[in-house]
Formats: sequence, structure tokens, C-alpha cells
Amino acid sequence: MDMRQLRYFIAIVEERKISAAAEKLHISQPPLSQHLKAMEEELGSKLVERSGKYFEVTEAGEVLYRYALQMTQLLEEAKLEVKEVGNGVNGRLKLGLNTLSVAGLSHILHHFREQYPKVTYKIQQNESAQLCQLVRDRAIELAFVRLPLELSHFTVLHLHAEPFYFVTSARSKEQMKGEVSLADILHYPLMLPSTEGLGVHYLVMEAFSRLRLHPNILGECSDITLLMELICSDFCAAIVPETVLTQQQGYDIRATRLSPSDELSSPVGLIWLKNHTLSKAAQNFVALLQQSLGV
Repeated sequence: MDMRQLRYFIAIVEERKISAAAEKLHISQPPLSQHLKAMEEELGSKLVERSGKYFEVTEAGEVLYRYALQMTQLLEEAKLEVKEVGNGVNGRLKLGLNTLSVAGLSHILHHFREQYPKVTYKIQQNESAQLCQLVRDRAIELAFVRLPLELSHFTVLHLHAEPFYFVTSARSKEQMKGEVSLADILHYPLMLPSTEGLGVHYLVMEAFSRLRLHPNILGECSDITLLMELICSDFCAAIVPETVLTQQQGYDIRATRLSPSDELSSPVGLIWLKNHTLSKAAQNFVALLQQSLGV
């Protein structure tokens, strides 16, 4: 077998039809069928079986498919790294950000661009769970996510854990000083950032549940700009991580830190796939981040 045959096999498995795979590969169907037959004869195993109009991969085919993906990925990574070494440090930094973003990232990226001016960027924003899937799909290489998450498939660089703040309109009649506990704010109508079951929303609700408290949840709003406007108008209050306050400035709000005794904080980490060779651009970014943040 050669790399061309492995790519053919990957297309057959993913498209599940010879005709669709042939169209994707821009070749005719008979040669593709012949290559599949030759691979099965060489390996002495049936790789796919017909099920109605579609092919289903066999157990032996699953094994070959897994290795074929790894080998084609290694080949592409080898080509990319050789080009980077030959042309100087360049490439593409593919980076994912949690919806609530990361404080100080623009400064780090500015510093990175000064050192590596030939690098181009793909920066994508999403929920942490979706970012994990994007990394698994290799749509991005690195992602800043909020923990906890199931991260057994990833290498994790733990960055920091930031505190949460209780935020109300500056027009609110109730005045708060110092710190507040979750028990102190149960009567406030809360709009939580993020989406139910994910990210910050999950962390906040988990903290209330752990303390056996029943908050007055008005709803959720993943649009942080709109959430801040709703708070300003005294429509609701909210609980947000510190990053939101540093990035969303100029609003007529009052922010009070939540008591550390409630054990509500938002750990942030940078992830990438285990057993995956990062591009040179990604390696350089990780090194600069560690240097900048002292981690």
C-alpha cells in the first residue's frame, strides 16, 4: 500500500459510496474499486461490506482507517514543518477562544506578531465544549477553555483561576460593600451568561446546588454586550467572571466580588490534542504564552 491508496480508503470510509468517494477524489469509479480490492487482497481482510446502497466499515477496516488518518496527518505535518524550516518561521496559528474570552490576549497576540510577522491567524470563538470538538476535528490547534471539562484527549496548560463578581445596575437601591456570598443574593433576578449546562452557566449553578441554595434565575444570555445593557437598565443582575468586567468597560454597573468561601472560580486552560505534533506557529505561541504569564 502507498499513501495514495490510504487516501482513497479514507474517502471510501467517509463517503460510504464508491461513486461519492470517486467524485471527491476526482477519479473514475473503476480504478477506485480496483484499488480497494487490491488493498483487501494484500491485507487478507475484508475492509468494507455493502449494506444496502452504502458501505459499512468492518472491524479490520476500522483499524486501517485509524492508522491511515494518523499516517496522512503525519505526512501533512512533515510537509508543513519542512516548509516552515525552509522558509523561516511562518505558518498559520489556529486558535479557539471561549465565548467570554481571555484577559490580556490581545497584548500577547501583539507581542507574538512582532516576533513572527509571517504567521497568519485563524481565531474562532465558541463555548468551551464546542472548542474541544473543533480541536478534535483539527479545525483549530489550540483553544482557551474554561474548566472543568472532560479533557482526557488533550494536553492542558493550566493558566489561572479568576474570581466571580455579582453585578447589578448602579441605579440599584441596595448598596453592597466588600464581598457578598451566594446566600446574600438569592432574591435578585439573575440572568446567567453562557448557555444552560455549559461553561460559566454550569459553574454558577453547580455552586448554588453544592450550597443547597435556590437562586431566582430569570434566564440566560450568551450575548455579553446585551447582558451588560440589561444589567445597566436594572432589568436583572448577573454573576460573571472577572474577565467580563475587564473587557466590558464603560457600563453604569456596580460589581461586588463573591466571597471565596463559596468556592466559585473559573479556571482557564489552554488545550491541544495529546500525541499530536503542534505546528511551529502553535509551539511558538505556547512558549510565548508561558513566558508572558509565568506558567
